[in-house]
Amino acid sequence: MHSNHLLLEEPIRMASILEPSKSSFFPAMTKIVGTLGPKSRSVEVISGCLKAGMSVARFDFSLGDADYHQETLENLKASIKTTKKLCAVMLDTAGPELQVVNKSEQPISLKADATVTLTPDEGQEASSDVFPINFGGLSKAVKKGDTIFIGQYLFTGSETTSVWLEVDEVKGDDVVCVVKNSATLTGSLFTLHASQIHIDLPTLSDKDKEVISTWGAQNKIDFLSLSFTRHAEDVREAREFLSKLGDLGQTQIFAKIESVEGLTHFDEILQEADGIILSRGNLGIDLPPEKVFLFQKAAVHKCNMAGKPAVVTRVVDSMTDNLRPTRAEATDVANAVLDGTDAILLGAETLRGLYPIETISTVGRICAEAEKVFNQDLYFKKTVKFVGEPMTHLESIASSAVRAAIKVKASVIICFTSSGRAARLIAKYRPTMPVLSVVIPRLKTNQLKWSFTGAFEARQSLIVRGLFPMLADPRHPAESTNASNESVLKVALDHGKASGVVKSHDRVVICQKVGDASVVKIIELED
Repeated sequence: MHSNHLLLEEPIRMASILEPSKSSFFPAMTKIVGTLGPKSRSVEVISGCLKAGMSVARFDFSLGDADYHQETLENLKASIKTTKKLCAVMLDTAGPELQVVNKSEQPISLKADATVTLTPDEGQEASSDVFPINFGGLSKAVKKGDTIFIGQYLFTGSETTSVWLEVDEVKGDDVVCVVKNSATLTGSLFTLHASQIHIDLPTLSDKDKEVISTWGAQNKIDFLSLSFTRHAEDVREAREFLSKLGDLGQTQIFAKIESVEGLTHFDEILQEADGIILSRGNLGIDLPPEKVFLFQKAAVHKCNMAGKPAVVTRVVDSMTDNLRPTRAEATDVANAVLDGTDAILLGAETLRGLYPIETISTVGRICAEAEKVFNQDLYFKKTVKFVGEPMTHLESIASSAVRAAIKVKASVIICFTSSGRAARLIAKYRPTMPVLSVVIPRLKTNQLKWSFTGAFEARQSLIVRGLFPMLADPRHPAESTNASNESVLKVALDHGKASGVVKSHDRVVICQKVGDASVVKIIELED
């Protein structure tokens, strides 16, 4: 047996743990999605977030109206211009989210063993005895003994800011519950989650449709995060709705799995969606704590094998109020990377947290360290085995490019692509070096005007681990003569040099189309 095989499985040298982390142009291969909100919507803070490593900005429509989000988006555009860092836009629907409305915004204290009534009568004031909710069908959905959680934004692990109720009796439309823990709820809206109970509401509400067709269409969103996806049909309906909205036909749909229902239909949902968001906040309530990690590992593995991005949420909750994550959180981020996650989604941590920029850079540093010990060799073999034979033409080119890059210790893989598919397939094999996807714009016309495609494809790779897009000059088509490809390649290499990824005497693997053939070539850079 070769001695090389043991290198991967050897314990990490203790000395290497003490070496300071090196910073590089690409802070980490794993991407970071940041939610923009009250604490992170100024040009100054957004610029800081982009520099720290955020590559997708999430707009959560559970809070704030279209004008509020438009103002934030204009600030994002200004920040992209000044920092020269690309950033994609994700619209997160409210979905069938149950909420308690606290009009007075006064803190509400609840004591263990007291009772509280949930009522659909929204005219009532919220108090420690009555919670008005935005759904009339709760009394029909629950029974005595069921569990209901209520908290601000999402439930944290600390049960002083969220409350756990047990249904005691159903009186007409009202549900009377016993409070299981003492807590103080603050804010104007509390999310309500009934554990393992089917809520009979559409996944895309009328309000969501209105937001998508106005704000979403006007701003050509890159991603739609479909909250509370429960069936593959939910994704199909959303896709059909988007296809009628002009450019939004190109928007990618990420199914957000946040209940046992979504979990049961996971395989069918994965087939239909462009990517998956594992919403561990709500899932952590539907599943017993000892099962959460199992779901994460299984779901991420399935996404990896399908070549679709997997996004993990709720990783550093404590950084909402603190400058440092807990030990468990730091380990959790690293484990998500080792499991194969493409991106980490930060919610409350950047939305209303005190340290949005520090949170992004801390998560980025942990991801970068974890990537150094990711077992690429084992992962590559597993993926090739899973894909099986005969491989499709593109898949075999992509896996060969990655294998070649690792064998020659290339510093970067450059992929010319117009649809982005080839670059995503290369990233699926998780190369240890960054993949520069040079997106070649395509000219299209509707007989009235010319337009270029390519910007969507470039931005959509900002959520894929290891993929770093750049838009090529539209005068260079992807499949054309060698000469024009050489000039695009020069631009890509200059970009690589400027960002410190490539230096002289490095080897670079290039994947491109020449005529009808796909070619993988290895070049060595001169001085």
